Order: sequence, then structure tokens, then C-alpha cells
Amino acid sequence: MDFLMNTTILAPAAVLVAWSMVMMLWVVVTRFRAFGEAGVDLANAEPGGRYVDLEATMPAKVNWKAHNFTHLMEQPTIFYAVVCIIAIAGGSGAVVAWAWAYTFIRIAHSLWQSLVNTVPIRFALFVGSNVCLLVLSYHALSLTLG
Repeated sequence: MDFLMNTTILAPAAVLVAWSMVMMLWVVVTRFRAFGEAGVDLANAEPGGRYVDLEATMPAKVNWKAHNFTHLMEQPTIFYAVVCIIAIAGGSGAVVAWAWAYTFIRIAHSLWQSLVNTVPIRFALFVGSNVCLLVLSYHALSLTLG
């Protein structure tokens, strides 16, 4: 068997990685601004302190961004694995479109959760991304199990 890797499916994963870094920076900027407004002095913070210790005192809109960043560290890890499997197994065509759809829906989910955060729309975006992930998982299975 010749080894042919299709790297076009890696682009949506790379975009989602870059988006995750944008979200991380948004969390940092938002948190530090909120710390300043709340009078939190990080120089005198208790050793070993964590954000969770302050979360209840921060505005909800500050926490929404952090919650979304956490979400980007959870379910998308499955996406990254599936994309790697498909890339190595040589998947192409429509499966790449499903990977892009997943990425765009996750970015839309991030923006919605970070800015508006009404649950029905957020849940619909979550379901949409899961449909894409299920299709991608099916393709990974079909490529590897023959």
C-alpha cells in the first residue's frame, strides 16, 4: 500500500487551533480588565490561588469567555484526532467540507457563548458541531476499517 496523506483536511484543524489561541487571549484580556475593576491585586494573591476562587465575584460576561475556552479544550480534541486519522488514511472531498463546517460552527459557538450566551442558540450550535463530528467519525471508521 502506498502512503498518501491528504493534508487539506488539516487546514480546518489548524484554523480551530488558531481560534483557540484567540479565545485564550480574549480570556486573559477580559480577566485582567475585570481584576482591575474589582480591585484584585495579583501581586498580593494567595500562593496557589486559582481563578475558580474568584469566579463567583466576577461578572458573568467575563466568565463566559473562560467557559468557552474550556469547551475548546474538551470536545475539539476528538475533532483533532479524527482529522489526523482521516488525513493519514487519505480522506478527501466532502469529508473536508464537514471538517470546515465543524470549525465554523465551533467558532460561531465561541462567539455566541462569549457575547450573547442564550442557551437555545448555543445548544443548537453544539448539536450542529456534534453532527459534523459524528459524520467525520464515521468517515474515519470507514477509511480505517475498510
